[in-house]
Amino acid sequence: MQREERTASEQRVARVIAFYLPQFHPVPENDVWWGKGFTEWTNVAKAKPLFPGHYQPHIPADLGFYDLRVPETRIAQANMAREYGIEAFCYYHYWFAGRRILERPFNEVLASGQPDFPFCLCWANQTWTGVWHGAPNRVLVEQTYPGMEDHKSHFYALLPAFTDKRYVTLEGKAIFLIYNPREIPDLERVIEYWRELALKEGLQGLHLIGIDKDPSWPQQHGLDASIWRYLPRVDITWQSWREPIQKLKLYYRKKRGRPVVHSYRDVLLDFLKDARPEIKNYPCLLPSWDNTPRSGKNGLVLKDSTPELFGIQAQGALEMTEGIDFEERLIFVKAWNEWAEGNYLEPDLKFGKGYLEVIKEVFCR
Repeated sequence: MQREERTASEQRVARVIAFYLPQFHPVPENDVWWGKGFTEWTNVAKAKPLFPGHYQPHIPADLGFYDLRVPETRIAQANMAREYGIEAFCYYHYWFAGRRILERPFNEVLASGQPDFPFCLCWANQTWTGVWHGAPNRVLVEQTYPGMEDHKSHFYALLPAFTDKRYVTLEGKAIFLIYNPREIPDLERVIEYWRELALKEGLQGLHLIGIDKDPSWPQQHGLDASIWRYLPRVDITWQSWREPIQKLKLYYRKKRGRPVVHSYRDVLLDFLKDARPEIKNYPCLLPSWDNTPRSGKNGLVLKDSTPELFGIQAQGALEMTEGIDFEERLIFVKAWNEWAEGNYLEPDLKFGKGYLEVIKEVFCR
């Protein structure tokens, strides 16, 4: 860890890492699929309220409708994150059997050395479809796993990042996240192979984190730790409800063409799941959620999120890590800038830096 980060850790009481979406710049694929110049801002800007009291559109404040090809934007983001106690960004990384998409912002961060701000990577290994745009059967890019040679190529594509002085480690091991570990054929063999390659190339090792609906599954299959994947269900046909009337209300919302709506207040602590003592499960905070800019009436809304309510969730996550050494007190936030899903820490016109102020208040001393 760099000298300035050790100094910052004297003020932080947990290692907060925010997921970072590199979607905010034009790429040829999106031009073909959705029209020239499409970025995530396209959906964000055209969003409209779909029911009384629905907060839409979400308009960025301090950083504006930025373009991630601009180095000054990336530096401003990092400076803001550092100021409010965030240790690192976890950039979403896309690898489709050797094909890379949305790689430019991170590649420029890596090549330029700027911003001088820690980072790690999360392999978002899932097939891209048109589900968020009303075309769920349209496959844009299929996630495939051709075999061990492809896993070797993938590892060596990641190696320049793993060996960068800014890369986040735990006990000297580079932290790497896998979004859908269950989807990888022969996962345990792949993990072991990557660990062997890491040692061969002079790394101290890899700290591999699986994101899953069962926090015990990743460690049972060779990974080091987990992040629990959770959202209240949109599909009401198989959701288990405490009260039948909740299911009935959701049914009528769907019939009226409204998105599924939950109160953020009612579910904010549901995101914090304790695993068995032998399971290493890192908390993952969600400031808010509203993916109607992408999916319209088929979306999910956690209504009436506020920084104050988010503070309750953040405090709960901190309490989950009590008694754990600082090095292992990892707390993830989804996300720094997932604007079209309504989950972001960046300032907007409604709450300003309110959510960032919660991070600083709860996780810094």
